[in-house]
Amino acid sequence: MSQIEQRLHELGIALPPSPEPRFTYVPCSRTGNLIYLSGQDCRINGELMYAGKVGGELTIEQGQEAARQVIINCLAVMKGYLGDLDRVVQIVKLLGFVNSAPGFADQPYVMNGASDLLVEVFGERGKHARSAIGASDLPFHTPVEIEIIAEIRD
Repeated sequence: MSQIEQRLHELGIALPPSPEPRFTYVPCSRTGNLIYLSGQDCRINGELMYAGKVGGELTIEQGQEAARQVIINCLAVMKGYLGDLDRVVQIVKLLGFVNSAPGFADQPYVMNGASDLLVEVFGERGKHARSAIGASDLPFHTPVEIEIIAEIRD
């Protein structure tokens, strides 16, 4: 078992299979030693764990749970593409969109659910640059969508 898979096991996280795209895109693209993940949402077994706007139908804490699940789905995409998560050298950038109720401005708190998990899993290699952006709506009314850029080794 790889070091990262061992860490996931210690955290009680079982990665789902890498999701198949339903539209015209690829889940992961590589250039040089960087991989770019397409936006992922908070699905579990094909169903959104939450739907709606944070600061409206959903609390910040529910938004954080959704962001954490999005990272689990991102890790599944990375594992499916790389085969071994130990190939990740550094999480470089996280771009997070939060489906926000009018007037909601606490997107960074929501995105901490994602950032904290990346640090729990990868340690120092999980610390990253980040943007947390409020959106008036997101596809399928998911509360959070996240893209990741990571540096990898062959």
